[in-house]
Amino acid sequence: MHIHYVIHESYEGPGAFVDWAGEREFHQTATHLYRGDKLPENTGFDLLVVLGGPQSPLTTVAECAYFNAEEESRFIGRCIAAGKAVVGVCLGAQLTGQALGADFAHSPEKEIGYYPITLTSDGQKHPLFGHFRLTEIVGHWHSDMPGLLPDSKVIASSEGCPGQIVAYSDIVYGFQCHLEFTPESIPDLIDSAFDDRLLAEKWVQTPEEIRSFDTVAMNRLLYQFLDGLVRRYQKNDLL
Repeated sequence: MHIHYVIHESYEGPGAFVDWAGEREFHQTATHLYRGDKLPENTGFDLLVVLGGPQSPLTTVAECAYFNAEEESRFIGRCIAAGKAVVGVCLGAQLTGQALGADFAHSPEKEIGYYPITLTSDGQKHPLFGHFRLTEIVGHWHSDMPGLLPDSKVIASSEGCPGQIVAYSDIVYGFQCHLEFTPESIPDLIDSAFDDRLLAEKWVQTPEEIRSFDTVAMNRLLYQFLDGLVRRYQKNDLL
């Protein structure tokens, strides 16, 4: 199994995705856009993971020289068309939706920290989320959310954001929330992207609260989802 990551910023890396793939001895490669890497022309991998960042799908190249939203959306679209499994996280979820023709939206509330998401009726019936309880505490760091298509299924929502997890197809998913945060990955994000003015928002925790959260249970939710996604991809076990 070959996992490829698209990483927009040094401080918002794959976190628990790497631990999951390493435990299973999967091959891992990455495009580090902030270093000037170019998106691969060859889509010879099996699973594409597109990570988050401070950009939005509306960010221009003039505003961020190493981020080209249209080019990246086209790349994701090529991967989907080639039958690859795709997991977009945060910005990556929004770009995945855009690649399929669904415009992203602003979330009703900013969410930063660890807050509950709740499975929808579609989520409760979905086989890749059968290990989730009705409500789970997971990571958040966003002000936008992925767009929806007529056949998209919203798997989970929160009080601050109605589109936390979206199933675009049997092997393509958008996670606005962050199940990949770990105690090792979160300090750089706080140091690089947290502003004390955010504390005026309803759904924003303090850096101390964020650093102290135990991510083990949340990371296991991600691992089990990914294990199911890999089995589905390998066996073409479609709904």
